[in-house]
Amino acid sequence: MIPIIYEGIEISEGFYADLVVEGKVIVELKSVEQTNDVHKKQLLTYLRLADKRFGLLINFGQSIIKEGIKRIVNGLTDEPI
Repeated sequence: MIPIIYEGIEISEGFYADLVVEGKVIVELKSVEQTNDVHKKQLLTYLRLADKRFGLLINFGQSIIKEGIKRIVNGLTDEPI
């Protein structure tokens, strides 16, 4: 379980990540025909609450697994460097 901490207060009801790799990457697993924005937003919310930067959304419902892998980044801006 990953606790939710808001303004220094820990909320007892956290969330359960499917996988956390080396404490850095949150992996959310799905098995649906097609992922949509709500799945991406769910993972992004997990990243923000856990103060992590990188996540993977993996959908096992795709016929080819590489088509079902999406990278989600917390704090990514569209502005050029």
